[in-house]
Amino acid sequence: MTHLDWEYAPAPESAAIGRIKERYSMFVGGKFVDGRGDDLKTINPATEEPLAVVSTASTADVDTAVSVARKAYDDVWSRMPGAERGKYLYRIARGIAERARELAVVETLDNGKPIKESRDGDIPTASAHFFYHAGWADKLEHAGYGPDPKPLGVAGQVIPWNFPLLMAAWKIAPALAAGNTVVIKPAETTPLSILVLAEIIADADLPPGVVNILPGAGDVGSALVNHPGVDKVAFTGSTAVGRAIQASLAGTRKKLTLELGGKAANIVFDDAPIDQAVEGIVNGIFFNQGHVCCAGSRLLVQESVADEVLAKLRARVATLRLGDPMDKNTDIGAINSREQLDRITALADAGDEEGAERWTSPCPVPDRGFFFPPTVFSGVSQSMRISREEIFGPVLSVLTFRTPDEAIAKANNTPYGLSAGIWTEKGSRILGMASALRAGVVWSNTFNRFDPTAAFGGYKESGFGREGGRAGLGAYLQEEN
Repeated sequence: MTHLDWEYAPAPESAAIGRIKERYSMFVGGKFVDGRGDDLKTINPATEEPLAVVSTASTADVDTAVSVARKAYDDVWSRMPGAERGKYLYRIARGIAERARELAVVETLDNGKPIKESRDGDIPTASAHFFYHAGWADKLEHAGYGPDPKPLGVAGQVIPWNFPLLMAAWKIAPALAAGNTVVIKPAETTPLSILVLAEIIADADLPPGVVNILPGAGDVGSALVNHPGVDKVAFTGSTAVGRAIQASLAGTRKKLTLELGGKAANIVFDDAPIDQAVEGIVNGIFFNQGHVCCAGSRLLVQESVADEVLAKLRARVATLRLGDPMDKNTDIGAINSREQLDRITALADAGDEEGAERWTSPCPVPDRGFFFPPTVFSGVSQSMRISREEIFGPVLSVLTFRTPDEAIAKANNTPYGLSAGIWTEKGSRILGMASALRAGVVWSNTFNRFDPTAAFGGYKESGFGREGGRAGLGAYLQEEN
């Protein structure tokens, strides 16, 4: 019998759809202007080739941006009826939807995530956040924050590189709906999609200064969050930086929301539908290359089914396709930067040194670009670094348990508390476990599901405050007594 080759044919999306320019500028006061910081070159992490040059902000530019945001707040945006603000948000939402394919390509080229994830997840959800918050703009008095809730003023926002456009939408949409103006800084490795969003905002005729975008590195973010003209700070990123921001803002009048790291437990009981649970485990840790703060990076499996789950998990992970993020068949794309790849590699090596058993997918790895194959560690103990530290990459640590109490104890034995997952057929067990887990989000029989209407946030070193839903609006409103 002739051997049949069932390999997928390559199916790359066209990079030309992204229409990436040679140079991008800051967006301040409704105009694209060059900043006074050093230019940065953003690269495609899948090829290590340059994509574009981006003009960055200086601390003087932060002063300018906060000043124009204040003027826009005082003169226009805070005075505008909610129904009118809502119209602008609807326009932005539609603009994102209309340019969705272009944005997906830009996001994948700049970030390294698979095109199917940016196309089917990030961009539609970003648009949905603007649609959802547009609906709230004229209904704030019904949100539970008093009969006439007021905005805070100027919001200084800093977003990470793992979901650049989606995180921008998470922060800009509720701030505008509540009547605040915004100065936002994207990550230095992924500034392009939010600068395309700036074009959409300009096309929507948003009043100048309502949204200002300052590309740059950590010094720009520090200048922004510590600026005396900022009333509200919202940060998503590492726990270390979040801790420093909290210390610097202590004693000030500024309101603060922090969404930081995680080391989520994904708990599988012996009565769970194993095949569905395996899919949920894969989605929990290997989605977006594991660059997810709420990733299910600690798998807790009941001991009686551990061997079966591990065998099926390895078989499933071995089928994941790693490679060109622009290929529609690709499951796992590129690590966002050399620095992050080195960190993942070092922490995985620590797993070897501490005695865990490493299994790595036999999938081919490209010769160039930043790639790390999906990896599963078994025989992991709670004291190991791979069990305690956030790796932020496609690395799963597997632990076992015998009883629900042991699962709860192990799941909560972490400085983080952002998310968790429970796999079981028993509804009562789901409710009991969910109430005992110290995590801001608990999924049952699924993982990594996001919705604009649902609040998201953490406990302990995963931060505080909520984004999304009615609770997320409250972070941008003055509560009345």
